Amino acid sequence: MNAKLFLKLVFVLAVLLFMVMMGLSNDHPARFKLAKIGWDFEINAAIMYFIFFGAGVLAGAVLASGGGKSSSSSKSK
Repeated sequence: MNAKLFLKLVFVLAVLLFMVMMGLSNDHPARFKLAKIGWDFEINAAIMYFIFFGAGVLAGAVLASGGGKSSSSSKSK
């Protein structure tokens, strides 16, 4: 395992530990309101943190996926 992969693993585990700690500490209900589209509901704060974290991970994965054209041809001199 190379050092870069190990550091990424440690970082992700630290973020997940932080999410678990927030979820255990914030068990009170929180109001989620988006008036423009008519959303108004009350959910557990820990669930809301988890939803926002998951949305951030998905957005990061989409942005990091690239989508550029990769060239597999080698240059010959």
